[in-house]
Amino acid sequence: MTSKRITLLNGHPAESSISKQIIETYAQAARGEGHEVRVLNIYDMDFDMDYGFGGYKNQKPLEPELEDFLEALEWSEHFVFAAPMWWGGLPAKLKGLIDRSFLPGRVFDTRVKPGTMPLPMLDGRTARVFLTSDTPGWVFRLFYKDALAWQIKGQILNFVGFKPARITRFAGASHPKPRQIEGWLKTVARLGAKAR
Repeated sequence: MTSKRITLLNGHPAESSISKQIIETYAQAARGEGHEVRVLNIYDMDFDMDYGFGGYKNQKPLEPELEDFLEALEWSEHFVFAAPMWWGGLPAKLKGLIDRSFLPGRVFDTRVKPGTMPLPMLDGRTARVFLTSDTPGWVFRLFYKDALAWQIKGQILNFVGFKPARITRFAGASHPKPRQIEGWLKTVARLGAKAR
């Protein structure tokens, strides 16, 4: 198997979380198979989450943490992040990271024919997302039309070039039993070893 460059992001804002365990497990398994790995923790990043201006002119300068994140994405061949689902969406700091750093000229190109979609600038890369929640996946699909999965895959990752972008869900995350977490981490390790 060919070695891959993998950027991993723990998207949970707390220092201790299942998301952190997921990223650490994936990183260890990937390194064990010879993959190059960079790990980022959102709780270590200091940046203004508010985009502020509501447009792409007069953008705020990017803080060093945001530049480092973008450089890690540009370096990577595979991007992995783990996050909890809170109130049907991503944690505010993780969404703020995307809002602030996924900008035209960095991750998508708006210099296209009028009426056509912007071009992705991170194409040729793949992604894996680990989502933890209390709500089972079938409830998302049946009652919520899988809106968060569509946002993550279609409106964020695919839009900037990560294809395929796959989502793995772990439900019952607020009060999981130890054996449940062990099972989740076995799945994570298997995917990490294969860089998938």
